[in-house]
Amino acid sequence: MSKTQPRPFAATRKAIAAALGEIDGLLPGTVILRHMRCGKAGCKCKADPPTLHGPYIQWTRTAQNKTVTRYLSPDQLGRYQSWFDNTRRLKDLVAKLEIVSLQALESAEASTAKAPVHRPTPPRRPRQVDT
Repeated sequence: MSKTQPRPFAATRKAIAAALGEIDGLLPGTVILRHMRCGKAGCKCKADPPTLHGPYIQWTRTAQNKTVTRYLSPDQLGRYQSWFDNTRRLKDLVAKLEIVSLQALESAEASTAKAPVHRPTPPRRPRQVDT
């Protein structure tokens, strides 16, 4: 590939890198809304049909190889929702960058494979004869 030709997929990689630079905060893990039963024997959550407690906003993540769960208030979820979204966006952008980089590699290798490569043949070793 000559220096005057643009590198394949360079504009796409630059656009992805620019999008990565816009991410300002990340919170890994999963946020779910849960309805749960309590431990009280006569509670309405034990009735038939049950009326479960909640919704509770539960954030679960892994830290130091352990599952960590934290309950969030609606205000906290509102403040940090963009950071949860950014984590998903980051993973998506990294996956796209990997795909584009692999495509660029395949394109570059395919173009160099078409051109014959001159490899000098190694010199022959003289044959040893046992005497």
